[in-house]
Amino acid sequence: MHTIKSLKSVSLLVMPGIVAVLLSACGKSGPVSGTEQDRLLIEQTINSSIGWAKTKDLSLLYSVIANDTSFLEVHPEGKVVSGIDEFRKAEAFWMSPDFQAVRYVIRDLRINISESGTVAWWFCILDDINEWKGEPANWEDTRWTGVMEKRDGRWQIVQQHFSFGGG
Repeated sequence: MHTIKSLKSVSLLVMPGIVAVLLSACGKSGPVSGTEQDRLLIEQTINSSIGWAKTKDLSLLYSVIANDTSFLEVHPEGKVVSGIDEFRKAEAFWMSPDFQAVRYVIRDLRINISESGTVAWWFCILDDINEWKGEPANWEDTRWTGVMEKRDGRWQIVQQHFSFGGG
């Protein structure tokens, strides 16, 4: 009886340590590493660069993209948007009451961070579901790649490319 009580006491003392080790090994406990924290911030930046449209929050959009001439965006139909001034021309479309962002889904997101920790690139599949004058205006199964740079401690998109599968 005494041995069973001792084992229970020991297991009650050891079990939290074992759980902590297991959770730590699984990445569920303890501080987040710099790389993992950057990965989370990059994912948040990617989501913000699309998710801003639901509430038409232009300040959110412009907080996550490069606001200079280095910004580059390529659309599925081949249009190339070069520089922030050209990018801003689309505001009339987005802010129109005829445009409504419905939802978006990002699948198969893959993020890579450079050894320096100042550049990242990603790939995913995007379903961007919208309406224009009540009619569907969607980009579905869209391949989305991009490059970010860490500027003043914030991740900003400097280049992105959207394309549709070729069949």
